[in-house]
Amino acid sequence: MGVGKVMNEVKPYLAMVLLQVGFSGMYILSVASLKRGMNHFVLVVYRNLVATVVMAPFALIFERGVRPKMTPLIFLKIMGLAVLEPVLDQNMYYLGAKLTSATFASALVNILPAITFLMALVMRMEKLRLRSLRSQAKVVGTVFTVAGAVLMILYHGPVVPFPWSAGHHHAAAAAVESQSSASWLNGTVMIIGSCLCWSGFFILQSNTLQSYPAELTLATLICFLGSVLTGGVALVAERHDMSAWVIGFDTRLFTAVYSGIVCSGVAFYVQGIVTQARGPVFVTSFQPLVMIITTILGSTILKEETTLGSVIGAVIIVVGLYCLIWGKSKDHLGNGKPGAAAVAGELPLTSAPAANGNGYGKHAALGGGHHVTGGVETPPRSVPKCVH
Repeated sequence: MGVGKVMNEVKPYLAMVLLQVGFSGMYILSVASLKRGMNHFVLVVYRNLVATVVMAPFALIFERGVRPKMTPLIFLKIMGLAVLEPVLDQNMYYLGAKLTSATFASALVNILPAITFLMALVMRMEKLRLRSLRSQAKVVGTVFTVAGAVLMILYHGPVVPFPWSAGHHHAAAAAVESQSSASWLNGTVMIIGSCLCWSGFFILQSNTLQSYPAELTLATLICFLGSVLTGGVALVAERHDMSAWVIGFDTRLFTAVYSGIVCSGVAFYVQGIVTQARGPVFVTSFQPLVMIITTILGSTILKEETTLGSVIGAVIIVVGLYCLIWGKSKDHLGNGKPGAAAVAGELPLTSAPAANGNGYGKHAALGGGHHVTGGVETPPRSVPKCVH
């Protein structure tokens, strides 16, 4: 086997690992900026503006001859996508992460595949045959994912010490104690609400792409409309404090630019290429890396402490996630050819939102994601993803 062939085999793995590091960096930066006073409404506006500026040239150049005609119905669908993603999902995620922690938020977001699966069942986009082993795996995976999330919410337990954070156990523990239970619960509800909106986004996205199969243009329009809508929300919410819009050349500006470029532009491109080469299941399998990397970075940079309940709940969620992914991979193989599940009417689950072979990831549509972040995407044909 030649060196060139080995490099081609390694590239997808290296690309996905580096991408998860990028998402983790976004989670850490956003929580750090929010806890230092940055307004989450303003962060979402700037993030989507950056994403629009980055993605628009690519949409204009590469989809010049394939862009379908815009109709009132398609425009309404795109408006709905903008409301679900930038307006609701990103704002709820950022607020939830601010009230809890980057580590907790990145772990809880792993319930996204299960929520998407349940939504797809309700809307008859996913088929379930209980006598089939793969369907049983999807049901077990969903139950485990929900159980892990419930455990994380109801049980905190003692702080788990990490070797690299030994110097600040006491300070961080005091910070955790100072956070009221009500604040933590509100943050948890916000993150779950964020996942519900993100899943709804995937469902509507898969429908929209059937009549508007121009992924780059669709992503750009979502980011642009998201910027306009979130800008209006921010102006109303912060009408008495216009200083919130002034961020200067500091961490807040870097967070907005980083989220827009890395978690929208770069993530869109990388996840689209990897999904074309290896498929959505391959992309999804790297999702738990975000949680692991965020936990390490959060405990070292933000001095966050991880509780035993979060660790156990996260492990259960990951087990459930892989059961669900295994069931979906068997659907894919059982249909005999790539993309057959989607053609048959079943909803593909991936770790990043995207649309067909060139799809774009969640974060691209968001203007980044949270949030990465972290998540699953489900367009109609072969699905790539990119969060918050």
